[in-house]
Amino acid sequence: MLVPMGTKLDEVYAMAGLEMPHGPIVAKVNNKVEGMHFRVYKPKDIEFLDITSPTAMRTYTRTLFFILSKAAHELFPQCVVSIDIPVSNGYYVDLEIGRPVTLDDVGQLRRRMQEIISQDLPIRRHETTTEEAIALFERSGAISKVKLLRSQGSIYTTYYDLDGYEDYYYGALLTRTSQIYLFGLEKYFDGVLLRIPSAEHPDELGELVHQDKMFGIFKEHHRWQQLLSLRTVGDLNEAIDNGRSSLLIQVSEALQEKKIAKIADDIASRRDIRLVLIAGPSSSGKTTTCKRLSVQLLTNGIKPIGISLDDYFLDRDQTPRDAHGDYDFESIYALNLPLLNEQLTALFRGDEVELPRYDFPTGRSVSSGRRLRLADDEVLVVEGIHALNPELTAQIPDALKYRVYASALTTLLLDNHNYVPTTDNRLLRRIIRDHKYRGVTAQETIRRWPSVRRGENKWIFPYQEQADQMFNTAMLFELAVIKSQAEPLLEQVPESAPEYAEAYRLRKFLGYIHPIPEDQIPPTSLLREFLGGSSFEY
Repeated sequence: MLVPMGTKLDEVYAMAGLEMPHGPIVAKVNNKVEGMHFRVYKPKDIEFLDITSPTAMRTYTRTLFFILSKAAHELFPQCVVSIDIPVSNGYYVDLEIGRPVTLDDVGQLRRRMQEIISQDLPIRRHETTTEEAIALFERSGAISKVKLLRSQGSIYTTYYDLDGYEDYYYGALLTRTSQIYLFGLEKYFDGVLLRIPSAEHPDELGELVHQDKMFGIFKEHHRWQQLLSLRTVGDLNEAIDNGRSSLLIQVSEALQEKKIAKIADDIASRRDIRLVLIAGPSSSGKTTTCKRLSVQLLTNGIKPIGISLDDYFLDRDQTPRDAHGDYDFESIYALNLPLLNEQLTALFRGDEVELPRYDFPTGRSVSSGRRLRLADDEVLVVEGIHALNPELTAQIPDALKYRVYASALTTLLLDNHNYVPTTDNRLLRRIIRDHKYRGVTAQETIRRWPSVRRGENKWIFPYQEQADQMFNTAMLFELAVIKSQAEPLLEQVPESAPEYAEAYRLRKFLGYIHPIPEDQIPPTSLLREFLGGSSFEY
């Protein structure tokens, strides 16, 4: 269709006569995501996205952050708002208002947000020099934004204005406040929980799932960050520029090792434990966590015996299929659960068993010749995505089990109003690992990622709160190290590919971060599982 030169995307949508129940939120313009403020001056390929798209959901959520921040500063002029932790199908927001946050405070904030939304206020996008943007945020006291923009090195910066309240956001926002049709705000621990629509059911808020253990592990990492004065990417860049990267690495690695040692000590203190189960999503570092925990168990006089769940796959002709008719190897029912439970029961009874071996080329379970009998000072260590699912070890008494959930829970913020998605950390790890060890391109890894995420939501995340211990595998300095390997791989994704938009977004995000040379991290670091050069065998 033809439109006048300079037409905005929201005007193009109206001219096209399209109807999207929950959109458009943003659009892909020549495979690059743009907000609806974007003006068209040349022929473009445009794909409008509604809220069911992860990209659009991020835009909707960012706009909610903007409205919340404006409302908070109106009600509590000296407050500091930090969009902090993705938890309970929402976002924990830390409100520093000089006193404990009350239910009445939350009610006032919710009502003011709704008033701003109902007023149908325009959200204006401004482009200015970075120096002018820095001066603007210095005047408003937004120090975390000043640090980020100073370290970025860009000549120009985009910021947004909502009825005189200015803010900076990594990514597009909606064009008007009235486009926010659903949100929730509740008191949550010592702050508030901002709830957003469900991606699967956009007319409903995401289910409020209590994740107290997950919240606790985030808070623990925040305490570590306070030790290092490292809260935002601006802080990280400042530390790198000031020659503190070695200290960051040493302290981060030591804190992580201390946590693993504590888990091993806890296992050793429970004399009945015979089975250690380690689960976590893709690229969470489960394998290295398992190896490092095994070393710490040995220091406690416990011999770890590893068993691979991969060897318990059903024969190919018995493997369940997904909705598309493909083999569903992510399903727990792709495993021979009766055999696994039978052999575990026999081992804990003191019997000897012959472990199976799965032959992947033929798709059949074959004899391994590996016989095993557990000694009194030995425990089984099982690592896999289903390890915390009760069905996996349904016939084993809970008293014999110890469950560990490992995931890369990024706690670093870009600035106080821009969080870093934990999934981005894992996706970058996987892009590097797939290229290095599996010969898979970044484009293919990005293409498969939504399917991986669906599997995690179905088979892993529902059981994470059942863990005896949670272990955060993300390193405070991590993004600065993986940047150098990830960026060249992302640059290889062609602009004509549908995956280019995600590759471009990740490149833009990594552009905020100053690099740390890979040779500064030790060979025992969990990051070596992805970067290479580990002293562990995989």
